[in-house]
Amino acid sequence: MELKGKVVVAQGGGPTAVINQSLVGVALEARKFQQVSRVYGAVHGLAGILQEDFFDLTQETKHNLEQVANTPSSCLLSTRDKPDQKYCQEIFRVLKAHDVRYFFYIGGNDSSAAVSIINNEAKKSDYEFRALHIPKTIDNDLVLNDHTPGYGSAARYVSQAFMGANLDNRALPGVYIGVVMGRHAGFLVGASAIAQKYPDDGPHLIYFPEKPFNQVKFLQDVKKVYDKYGRCVIAVSEGIQDKDGMPIMTKLSKTVEQDAHGNLQLSGSGALGDLLASLIKNNLPIKRVRSDTFGYLQRSFLGCVSDIDQYEAREVGEKAVQYAIWHDKDGSIAIVRTGYYSVDYQIISLDDIAGKTRLMPDEYINADNNNVTDAFKFYVRPLLGSGLPTPHRIRAPKVVKLLS
Repeated sequence: MELKGKVVVAQGGGPTAVINQSLVGVALEARKFQQVSRVYGAVHGLAGILQEDFFDLTQETKHNLEQVANTPSSCLLSTRDKPDQKYCQEIFRVLKAHDVRYFFYIGGNDSSAAVSIINNEAKKSDYEFRALHIPKTIDNDLVLNDHTPGYGSAARYVSQAFMGANLDNRALPGVYIGVVMGRHAGFLVGASAIAQKYPDDGPHLIYFPEKPFNQVKFLQDVKKVYDKYGRCVIAVSEGIQDKDGMPIMTKLSKTVEQDAHGNLQLSGSGALGDLLASLIKNNLPIKRVRSDTFGYLQRSFLGCVSDIDQYEAREVGEKAVQYAIWHDKDGSIAIVRTGYYSVDYQIISLDDIAGKTRLMPDEYINADNNNVTDAFKFYVRPLLGSGLPTPHRIRAPKVVKLLS
């Protein structure tokens, strides 16, 4: 069945460095089809649809769209609204009024769930249109995907940031703690391991949400590394939990904010880093302990973008349009690795991805639960893209001492 009408594309959830590549992929690909009368971009995601707040991307120049594609963050702005049945009914009222027949929503776990709700509501309303979810998340936690657009660039930033932190820590030894995003999955904090070039390079310790965080073992790990190298660089996920599944962050405050999807607000605070730094200072004879929280810097850092991430973010947008218009399908686009390094794209059922979370496989985490394995490094390195800088050291011999 050939549907004729308008396209609406929207962006949801946290921004990334390459989410606009997917948007432009949708816009330019959709403009090629005669049955598409207009391509609209909804401002602030689902909320923009309700408010009929659209850009007519049909009238945007290709040149400017390409400039936008290379710009980080969500150019249409974003939302974390979670639609219920009433919300969806209002969305359909707007979609019908504008004769929208194709809806593309770029986002992560929560966005895929939103597309699923909207799609089911469309079927109940007997309104013919196609809804497709386009993957995006720096957490890399969408099931049935080898990886997700946005992750490679954020991982590149994390790896380079820890290269710099390690150099700083080597010059002025002590303990350094870097807190990295990752609510349930440790893929992003794991990327810090690519900073390790020389045998004594940090991060020496990496902690993941998938494995229970024990304060006693943590202190033992730090002491062991510090005794060996005279310094210690630590990468820790913001989502680390105790053995009962309680996020360490929740122990710091009686009230923790939540968004519309019930997610605890773990980012935007230096509390976890401060807690771990205090834990070390109060229990180990180490004077110089510092912590940083990378926070939102990881998501849209300009000038630190993986070219692989860019290409794939563009292609998932293009493939979504092709599946919807050529093949008359709805669902979610998934990236599947087919070699080292190559990928292909598949369409999967929304029910198979919506609301589900992919975790780091056990084979990517070492036996001590405090670093990654070579298998993970093999997995993640191509996603960081080409031209990744690496640090160097002086190799000249030292001068013989004359006075001592």
